[in-house]
Amino acid sequence: MTTDANDGIGESEADGDGAMNPAGMGMGIALGVAIGTALGIATDNLGLWIALGVALGTAFGAALSAGLGDEE
Repeated sequence: MTTDANDGIGESEADGDGAMNPAGMGMGIALGVAIGTALGIATDNLGLWIALGVALGTAFGAALSAGLGDEE
């Protein structure tokens, strides 16, 4: 069995057929952490809100990066 040195991880396709944009994912996670931190400080429950911020930011980032990949 032969393996290719480039196994497709991190590749983006120029034609935009389902390729995710990593910039959208990072932006979503960063916004989620920022909002989660602000809510955690306001409610005095930082651990819960940082975790929820990361989870919601990841979901938002995935949706955002999939949407950015569909633009022509």
